[in-house]
Amino acid sequence: MALVTDIHTDTPSQATGYAGAVVTVLIWAAWMLATRQSAATSLNSIDIGLIRFGIPALVLAPVWWRTGLLPRGVPLRILLPMVAGSGIVFLHVAATALQVTPAGPAAILLGGAMPLATALIGILLFGERPDRMRLLGLSGIVAGVAILLAGSLTGSGMTLGGLVLLPLGALLWAGFTHAFRRSGLSALQGAAIIAAWSFLLNLPLVAVFGQHVTQASLAELLPQVLSQGILSGLVATLAYGTAIRALGGSQAAAFTALTPVLATLGSGYLLGEPVGLTALLAALVTGAGVALSTGILSKA
Repeated sequence: MALVTDIHTDTPSQATGYAGAVVTVLIWAAWMLATRQSAATSLNSIDIGLIRFGIPALVLAPVWWRTGLLPRGVPLRILLPMVAGSGIVFLHVAATALQVTPAGPAAILLGGAMPLATALIGILLFGERPDRMRLLGLSGIVAGVAILLAGSLTGSGMTLGGLVLLPLGALLWAGFTHAFRRSGLSALQGAAIIAAWSFLLNLPLVAVFGQHVTQASLAELLPQVLSQGILSGLVATLAYGTAIRALGGSQAAAFTALTPVLATLGSGYLLGEPVGLTALLAALVTGAGVALSTGILSKA
């Protein structure tokens, strides 16, 4: 097996990074809706894991075979938060939360907490100093999440499980964002290694608890194969990795707060879930926050 001796690649252009971030947001909104929809099927988070990571692990097998599952030059302190934060642990945490929480409120809390957690880690651990415009945007995200939490007291659909698990998922993803930024891996290499490790780590859960994939109908499987395995597991992972390398961890993560607006609207139109004024206001405020926190309007 050939080893990759130089895994560092050229940084993509800023325009490419923005494009990758937008593609990621669109796919993530669809992923949240599909994961929420799986609650009405026989599939659980273990089954979703098989689909989410099995397909990209197979498609990208030539990549992780050449790179190695323990790529040279990437220490475990970088590799572990990558696999946990974007792979197996994140998926089970987020999927479990979405099983019991409507897609709109879940997207607001998860999507809003992601850039906040990423920014805080950048400030506290890596000395990042966001400018006033970005800080104003982060404040907007906080306000949007606060509106959602206030609405949960009056029936927004947010559950205790969601309140605990969704911020945990956001923290995991923030850890992945910063770890990948410092790994030196390309988006393709990162996606391949995360998928391979996550699929392997999901197999013991299958051995203990079983799986329902082989018993599920095509109507249950096809939306998950498209959303989980192809779009989210493969395309979005590559797109987000590209955004991280081009824009930096905190700026790329800031785009994730656009997800709540799309997921909230989609949960109402596609899943038939109630979308109250509180949830819609929270989504819009969060979306406005991310428009500022990305730094697009900041002075060069």
